[in-house]
Amino acid sequence: MSDVLQIFSLVGRTALVTGASRGLGRAMAAALAGAGAHVILAARDEAKLATAQTEIIETGGSASILPLELTDERACIEAVRAVEADHGKLDILLNNAGIIEWTPLAEGKTADWRRIVDTNVTSMFILSREAAKGMTERRWGRIINIGSVLSILGRANLASYCASKAAIAGLTKSVAAELGPHNVTCNCILPGYFNTEINQALTARPGYVEMVAGCAPLDRWGDPKELGGVAIFLASDASSFVTGQVISVDGGISAAFVIPPAA
Repeated sequence: MSDVLQIFSLVGRTALVTGASRGLGRAMAAALAGAGAHVILAARDEAKLATAQTEIIETGGSASILPLELTDERACIEAVRAVEADHGKLDILLNNAGIIEWTPLAEGKTADWRRIVDTNVTSMFILSREAAKGMTERRWGRIINIGSVLSILGRANLASYCASKAAIAGLTKSVAAELGPHNVTCNCILPGYFNTEINQALTARPGYVEMVAGCAPLDRWGDPKELGGVAIFLASDASSFVTGQVISVDGGISAAFVIPPAA
């Protein structure tokens, strides 16, 4: 491997990826494993985790599974401790798991707000706090938080989700500021519209896929695999001087509002 490519290598690194049983988390976990990391796949669905693990192993990667309920603080704390105990260290934390719920503001329930915020933001805070202990001690670590294009844009009927995703960007910058002196970086990826299970209800609407694609400069939805390169970059030595950044991977939809030309 050339010196240029070597800085992207994750050989010898251990990564914990939440929400790794499907969608973007599964794709990014596979990418990290492909770059040489041992990946611990975390989510609630143990059967789906086992399938994701098998796929990684069959393609030459290394992976294990860790069933995890992210709204349980004690479970999150124990998860990081288990990784440290079983693998000797945790180098990379990729906070990906999240949930979404469409509800008009007037009908929103406080219990649902708390569930979304606890899953999308509080779990990241807890896992980052616990992972940072070992990372700062070893003076090397990468924390990658997954927000959304809706971290910086708003949408009707998604108050809880948009608020939670905006909070992730703020959390990222604060953690970066605090952990930087210890050689631990923290960055945030904002995915746009990707073809994943979580978006099936949207893609089933007649004309919706074409409508969203038409608003983006690249004129299409993303493939989950297209997040892999960014994840590897932020997890590796290639990004050693990058921290506190909020990086959109959205086909340009947050940068340029495309209006189709009149017929």
